[in-house]
Amino acid sequence: MLAEPGFLPMPCCWDALSARLIERAGFRLTFMSGFAVSAARLGVPDTQLISYAEMLDQGRNLCEAVDLPVIGDADTGYGNALNVKRTVHGYARAGFACAMIEDQVAPKRCGHTRGKEVVPRGEAVARVRAAVDAREEGEDLLIMARTDARMGHGIDEAIDRALAFRDVGADILFVEAPTSRAELEQVGRALEGTPLMANLVEGGDTPLLPAGELEGLGFKIAAYPLTLIEVAAKAVQDALDTMKAGGHPGDAQRISFETLREIVGFPEYYEAERRYTDEG
Repeated sequence: MLAEPGFLPMPCCWDALSARLIERAGFRLTFMSGFAVSAARLGVPDTQLISYAEMLDQGRNLCEAVDLPVIGDADTGYGNALNVKRTVHGYARAGFACAMIEDQVAPKRCGHTRGKEVVPRGEAVARVRAAVDAREEGEDLLIMARTDARMGHGIDEAIDRALAFRDVGADILFVEAPTSRAELEQVGRALEGTPLMANLVEGGDTPLLPAGELEGLGFKIAAYPLTLIEVAAKAVQDALDTMKAGGHPGDAQRISFETLREIVGFPEYYEAERRYTDEG
């Protein structure tokens, strides 16, 4: 998919249902957002309060529900280089097509919030090298290497880190939170030849450029990590406001019961059930 021509818009998911909706809408890949999983599963901020085991469990259920490739947010790898290797092995066996490893100090923060810090470049490269080693040991997945160095160290340091990640074998590069079109262009030019991802957060640091413009700047993937969960939360709030006022959400605000049953697989379930009932 990365080798094919064309740009890949990527709405991000947080559970099996959101992943299945993305697949049904015709998108070719998705990303399990750590921010969204933290919010939906635990109701806590994206500050690495959620554990490796919880993310792995969420990812296993999510990957099993869809056929499209899923990129997994693996944060900092949950420890040192050996933890990174274990994390990548676990993500591969859970069904992820790619694992993202970043260079923040643990506990990490959302990439578009203040107060982020990154580990020294050597430690960051060691994390990516460990992830690549896990891949080379037979795991069938790609490695996305992310740097958050832009905020505290500038765009040049972020690009230099991304180049170092590429040198040790990262398959996809992700420079988090460029703050202007000019910086996006600089990233695309400096890292040309490697698939690049842009992360587009509404209200975040990076301008929300159209897909065609991002492709022209050298990017392959555009991630929308919070768009769907923000839309979903707004819809739930609106429905609750209506119900609290004594009303009920109308048809325009809901999918039908029949459609919901179809999305979660009732027709396939009953077809399989009939097979075994007939045999009995």
